[in-house]
Amino acid sequence: MSDKFRGKSGAGLFGDVVMEVDWSVGQILDAIRRNNLDNDTLVVFASDNGPWLNYGNHAGSAGPLREGKGTMWEGGYRVPCVMRWPGKIPADTKCDELAVTMDLFPTIARLIGAEVPADRAIDGKDIWPLMAGDEGAKSPHEAFYCYYGRELRAVRDHQWKLVFPHEYRSLDGKPGGHDGVPTQYTQLKTSQALYDLKNDVGETTDVAASHPLVVARLQRHAERARAALGDTLTGRTGSEVRPAGKAKEK
Repeated sequence: MSDKFRGKSGAGLFGDVVMEVDWSVGQILDAIRRNNLDNDTLVVFASDNGPWLNYGNHAGSAGPLREGKGTMWEGGYRVPCVMRWPGKIPADTKCDELAVTMDLFPTIARLIGAEVPADRAIDGKDIWPLMAGDEGAKSPHEAFYCYYGRELRAVRDHQWKLVFPHEYRSLDGKPGGHDGVPTQYTQLKTSQALYDLKNDVGETTDVAASHPLVVARLQRHAERARAALGDTLTGRTGSEVRPAGKAKEK
């Protein structure tokens, strides 16, 4: 953070940083307008995943979502995302379909007429219909695999999330740290549980007993993930594990 914004927000260091980020985005948008590039520029603003809750007043908040960074509860991996492209993305609209950051690569490649590499698997999907607000547009993802490292901790779809037994870090009711000094996390355990994210975004109530068919369907998705990508929680080695893609050095 620059000295220009230090102490200016009235909300401490965290607020000062947010204030400077807001100013910086405004500078970028102003530059786009000054150069008459509004109608030719897609702006995507998203954040890192999850607040680092043990840093307390330097952490931010996950609001109604459960837990934060370092977990696969909803507070650990959901991110805000705002997109702007006058004439292409309808203003004052929102989309609650599932998408992920890796979808930006094939989507932007399509928009600029570039081809994605054909010699490797590309996990992202083209989400332009969601971005453009096409009527009836649905997520190209049938389900999302919630991996933490190599642990498959959960599988979710548009409404349901099946959590598998695992250990996770939590403040467990303790306050977070203060002014950059973190509090120690506690390791907690969860058993298998099903959550209805449309009606229980905070993942408070296990409804597995009343929705056995949903559990079975998400279990099948989990088995496909374990077979392909592995899962250290169940001792599985995936057949399609591969290194991350990297740009070639020139």
